[in-house]
Amino acid sequence: MRIDLFLWYTRIYKSRTAASNSCKKRHIKINSKSVKPSHDVFNGTYFSVKKKNILNQFEILDLPSSRVGAKIVNLFLRDITPKSQNEKKETIGVIKNNFKFNRKPSKKERRDISNFLNE
Repeated sequence: MRIDLFLWYTRIYKSRTAASNSCKKRHIKINSKSVKPSHDVFNGTYFSVKKKNILNQFEILDLPSSRVGAKIVNLFLRDITPKSQNEKKETIGVIKNNFKFNRKPSKKERRDISNFLNE
């Protein structure tokens, strides 16, 4: 089975095009070598996926015949990502939430900000 098809079947990517593009951009590696979208994978293959600056590692347990539901993905794929990468994912999420603004500042708040900056 092609690697781009497998990534799409197991819901690592939302579309086959996105999976194919990530292979072309060298985000998918098997045995620390970048692979083309047409690379064949088999049971027992280990591969890594770089998404959003996080390196996820997986092992293929079985090959699906079609796209599978989110609840049964773990029958075909085992996540072996190190804990350090999972912690990195959590800290990135916390940092993003800290810098989000709920709304545009009111006129009074804008005046306070400009007064603070001008002092």
